[in-house]
Amino acid sequence: MQLTGSSTRGDRSTAGGWWISGLLLLATMINYMDRQTLSNLIPRITQEWNLSNEQYGDMEFVFGIAFAVGSLVFGFAADKVSVRWLYPAILVAWSAVGFATGLTRGYESMLVCRGLLGFFESGHWPCALIVTQAVMSKSDRVMGNSILQSGASAGAVLTPLVIRLMVGDTTEPDAWRMPFYVIGLIGLLWAVAWIRLVPPGLLPAGGAAGSSGDTTESSQSTPRREDSWVGWFGSLMVDRRFWGLIVMVIMINTSWQLVRAWLPTFLQKGRGYSEAEALYFNSLYFIFTDVGCIAAGAAALALARRGMAVHTSRVLVFFACSLLAALTTVAAMLPAGWLLLGTLLAVAAGTLGVFPCYYSFTQELTVSHMGRVTGVLSFVGWLASAPVQKLFGRIADATGSYDINMAILGWAPLAGLLAFVILWPRGAAAEPQATVST
Repeated sequence: MQLTGSSTRGDRSTAGGWWISGLLLLATMINYMDRQTLSNLIPRITQEWNLSNEQYGDMEFVFGIAFAVGSLVFGFAADKVSVRWLYPAILVAWSAVGFATGLTRGYESMLVCRGLLGFFESGHWPCALIVTQAVMSKSDRVMGNSILQSGASAGAVLTPLVIRLMVGDTTEPDAWRMPFYVIGLIGLLWAVAWIRLVPPGLLPAGGAAGSSGDTTESSQSTPRREDSWVGWFGSLMVDRRFWGLIVMVIMINTSWQLVRAWLPTFLQKGRGYSEAEALYFNSLYFIFTDVGCIAAGAAALALARRGMAVHTSRVLVFFACSLLAALTTVAAMLPAGWLLLGTLLAVAAGTLGVFPCYYSFTQELTVSHMGRVTGVLSFVGWLASAPVQKLFGRIADATGSYDINMAILGWAPLAGLLAFVILWPRGAAAEPQATVST
């Protein structure tokens, strides 16, 4: 079976667009399975290698910096190279690095693999957002982005279960290596499916995105100054919307990535749960992130179809999710028990639910330079949040507790939304400009 028809423009996305959203979900799932394998196994690895919290923080720091650099590289590449080929190449590359992580023999080699994984995994997002912008109508785009983002939850749900199945209760040295091998091989299957199911011509060549229901560039358009590198970058720097998104992505990325990376350790070392209990709860946690992600998209879609302005519906949904994310302060004060776990599940829904709205805000900036804009925003978001991983570990080592860090993290999305609302001009056009990138 091959997908057809998604490039037809209209007020509603066609069936092919929704099928492609499903493939993007699977790609995000694989992305997070490779990423989450380490955080689920790190209590075991740190014990085996006698590592500190700060050293684990260094691993996540290197991942984040490499992710930032890769975001720029692949963001610009996605505007120049057909994502039909770039996308599977990137996915195979990060899957190979995930496999190689199982071969590491010490802290230094783990750092190298973690850096390479972050670099290649970053290419997923510019490619994926170009695809959703191209095949989804504006009103359906938050839902399409929710499907894309929900793959993060699916991958994070499956990873602890796969690890538990392979590792069990064994205390044998190196028992943690097998999950890296198995999960690393899954990406090859996706790449084959992508090439077989997505025919040439279905997606824009070289990132020249046109989206369902959007005004797109005419092939006869005269090049404008804003299409040059200097003009594009200059336009971006004076666009208030861009700076609102800069603050937003820093805040939501910091909140999501740190909770994601430290939750297993918080449960085991901070609240006394066993490895098995922490793994099973981690799966449940990410089920609720998926619920929050899909619910955010469905809510924004329902509000827009009932007559609310699309931009307003996204802001309201983002605000509701931010309130749930702020419950980390409550979780930090609770002892082990059902109330703690229930509060963390609410946090789960909120911390991921903000992302589909953020992605849709970025898609209001540009048609022709979606990869570049995504890459720049991701670069800044990861560059700012990565050092916080090391700081988290250092504070945990100094205080012997994870509570202070957890209490503060949840308020970041609300702070990001406040800056966004202040900086985003009232009455700004919701549709991206065709030949002007910002």
